[in-house]
Amino acid sequence: MTLDRLFRKSEPVLEKRGVHLDLKGLPPTVRRMVELLKLFAAMRYNVVLVEWEDSFPWTVDERFRSPTAYTPEDVSLFVKTADELGLELIPLVQCLGHMETPLSIEDYHHLRELPDSEQSINPLAEGARKLVQDMVDDVLKLMPNVKHCHLGGDEAWAFGSHPDTKKYVEEHGKGALYLHHIGPILDSLNGRGIRPILWHDMMIEWESDALRALAKKCDLMPWGYQGHPDTTKSHFKTEYIKRFHEHGFTQWGGTAYKGAEGYDSDVPDIPLHTENAKAWSEVGQRFDFVGVVATAWSRYAVDTVQCNPIDSSLDSMLNVAVILHDGEHAEGGVEECVDALGDVGERERFEKCKDVMNRLAALRRRGWDQVQHSRQMLVLGEMDERRTSARNTKMGLKCVVLLERSVEKCDELAVEVRSAFEGLIDPVWINEYLATRIEPLREELQEIKERVDAFSA
Repeated sequence: MTLDRLFRKSEPVLEKRGVHLDLKGLPPTVRRMVELLKLFAAMRYNVVLVEWEDSFPWTVDERFRSPTAYTPEDVSLFVKTADELGLELIPLVQCLGHMETPLSIEDYHHLRELPDSEQSINPLAEGARKLVQDMVDDVLKLMPNVKHCHLGGDEAWAFGSHPDTKKYVEEHGKGALYLHHIGPILDSLNGRGIRPILWHDMMIEWESDALRALAKKCDLMPWGYQGHPDTTKSHFKTEYIKRFHEHGFTQWGGTAYKGAEGYDSDVPDIPLHTENAKAWSEVGQRFDFVGVVATAWSRYAVDTVQCNPIDSSLDSMLNVAVILHDGEHAEGGVEECVDALGDVGERERFEKCKDVMNRLAALRRRGWDQVQHSRQMLVLGEMDERRTSARNTKMGLKCVVLLERSVEKCDELAVEVRSAFEGLIDPVWINEYLATRIEPLREELQEIKERVDAFSA
């Protein structure tokens, strides 16, 4: 069973077409993860960027593991299956920002760039580079034959904020500090025949000497998930890509098929991802990229809420796969992609998952609209007793009843969500997902009830 009917070009427009497995949120069960590899191959992806995070069976420090972390045997099965399918695996281990997994543990607080933030590591702290190297080595023990290793390196918001690093930047520049930290790790990987990759956003203001030095050591992956590099004013505009190209970088692109809609999104924005993937396909060809990876964020960071389950986003995953292969979407659009999922036995389950997530998203929007209306009326009534509609107990009770019903419907739908994703995701993660969606509405309901009661006291 294949999905070949969707692809119109005999040769792909991009050599490497990657898909991202972000395992720090809603990680698939082992069985489902292996099934997904087969699905990726059927969609003509040939690279899988694996962001293990707390799902990895860390030995450098077992406290880095989540409650459902995979076993070494699970990882070995994953690697073996990918190899059999001809999929290139690229592990991603963070090196600078997004270091919440280790830096949230007290024993590593001294490595923080800022004492009250676990987000960024201090590049000059004793033991900082060793921690990253140890984590890289830990992953490579179970993935020994990789050709590339992604080291993240993006969104280090506090970079250069510590008194020591601030002074270093003032004396030597941002590029020098970055290379001081990561340069030896890049050299170590290159010495093992592994080409490192880094996200690009921290380098857009670097001086030329630092860029040329980095270009010799690694590839760059410019990323941006909304809009076109030619028209955006954001960090991924074409002038940056052109500058990297002129400084000798081998580049990959980063688009998205899910997760870029917002940190708590439930369903993918298909038009947004379609246009962005087309943009990266075109820019990738223009600047001779190695390829483009369709990222799929399940959390924006380890300490934020989960978003967009994979199995309710398969339509977008396949739609982007076609774009990265052909340079344009399927002739019949995303509807044809949904229909084609039936060819590989995925349509019925996908539609069940997509349906419950669409309904959850709609219920949440309705509930928060009701919270907003109720609170506005309550504030008005408290400010001015002449506003009788705002102070009317019946009006207040009506708002409560509507919000109460929305919460009840969310609870009822939660049962269906658990059923839809059974066997695909461990219940602990589905329960967390649902709690972050429903409990805030329940808390709002309780507080609004108390304030309405106060009017009638």
